[in-house]
Amino acid sequence: MDRIIRCITSDGALMASAIDSSDTVYTAQRLHGLSATASAALGRLLTAASIMGAMQKQEHATLTLRINGGGPIGTVTAISDSHGNVRGCVDNPNVDVPLKPNGKLDVSAAVGTDGRLGVIRSYGTGEPYMGQVELVSGEIAEDITNYYAVSEQIPTVCALGVLVDPNTNGVLLAGGLLIQVLPGALPQDIEKLEANIATLEPVTTMLAKGMTVEQMVDTALTGFEVEKLEEIPVHYACTCSREKYYNALATLEPDEIDTLPAVDGKVEAVCPYCCRKYYFTKEELHELAESVREKRKNASK
Repeated sequence: MDRIIRCITSDGALMASAIDSSDTVYTAQRLHGLSATASAALGRLLTAASIMGAMQKQEHATLTLRINGGGPIGTVTAISDSHGNVRGCVDNPNVDVPLKPNGKLDVSAAVGTDGRLGVIRSYGTGEPYMGQVELVSGEIAEDITNYYAVSEQIPTVCALGVLVDPNTNGVLLAGGLLIQVLPGALPQDIEKLEANIATLEPVTTMLAKGMTVEQMVDTALTGFEVEKLEEIPVHYACTCSREKYYNALATLEPDEIDTLPAVDGKVEAVCPYCCRKYYFTKEELHELAESVREKRKNASK
């Protein structure tokens, strides 16, 4: 199982989170049949959402990241709970774009840059917080960094990576780092961090060398004393159920429920996040439609 660690420097200058999300991204690729580039795009967003979701303190909080940059992949969505467990999807899981001149996957070309990154924080009560920023690169990590700078005024370093086997297109490794400057940071703390980041290897390179998430943080924060605050196991987790889809159908107009297209007498609902299928008989849906009609009739009296 994957895991996140959250750390703070002993002087209270910096907060850092690191994740090995390899199993999570591999699971997403397997569930959705993602191409190599789609795996990298969704994998990066899932990784970021997992880190950001785990930073929320409320037990029932959720965090949604959604990007649509006008590229051929369409909308990329990732949803995390407050424990860092995530699920996600893309509009076009089979997107295929040429590699960059250096041979790397071109996530930006797939995502596009003419659009926005949206962030929705829901705390289980009250209205959710919604923020959005223009995309700066479509590479996702830079867009997360920009979001924190513009919407939350928190200087942030974000590094995300997904390593795909060039022969099989299978996900090999995935992970991320998120480092934030806290109000008590001194100018020399920021200078030291900037110097470290300038020489920091890509996340997947560090993972490929066998580095743990603790070693990744220690490397990024060389010269600081680091205290680990918590360690959280995370995984790809969908919250769908037959009951949720039944309740969702109950929000439709009765005539819509009665006329849903059926195959062999059954209506199929497919979860966009885990691809699980749920079936409802026409008889069952007709009873639901009648129930909705009755409730609305009584409510209007």
